[in-house]
Amino acid sequence: MARTKEFDPEAALRAALDLFWARGYEATSMADLVEHLGIGRASIYATFGNKRELYLRALDRYLETRDPRLVEELSAPGPALPAVRAVVRRFAAEATAEGERLTGCFVTNSAAELGPHDPAVARRVELSWEQVETLLYAALTRARAQGELPEGRDPRTLSRMLLVLLQGVRVVGKASTDPARVRDAAEEALRLLD
Repeated sequence: MARTKEFDPEAALRAALDLFWARGYEATSMADLVEHLGIGRASIYATFGNKRELYLRALDRYLETRDPRLVEELSAPGPALPAVRAVVRRFAAEATAEGERLTGCFVTNSAAELGPHDPAVARRVELSWEQVETLLYAALTRARAQGELPEGRDPRTLSRMLLVLLQGVRVVGKASTDPARVRDAAEEALRLLD
């Protein structure tokens, strides 16, 4: 007869995500996971697999649930350029907000820590970035069609520049104690949309 799980796997996955997000992959041990999740090592292995598999599942969960506003903001009817500007400013504000500054973005953190040498993580990061770039590209294409963006501005190039800016904002915001550095860079990048 199979034993009934004595813990909520969804709650455990969320707790693992929080721990990996705060500490990173390398700095999180199985002992840390056992303590933080409040379940035994054997239960972790039986439910999620090894530490790397748990990390990938946590990253997948983050990707499924992250920033639902982004689609709404960039796809809303009406003028598109103000929405793009608002997204860039929101990212800059979040990157320098005291509570969020120290954890940063889990995708960005994963890209920096594991992306260069873990193909599974790199694939997930790339898919996430492609989604953001596609949303920006669609909004900027709409902005150009509506006459908000000058004809000489290429929506594809601008969407890529903004993606790189948003990722850089998250890295610098996490490490810098000077919020003006991030805000000034974001505002300067937005001038390219004029």
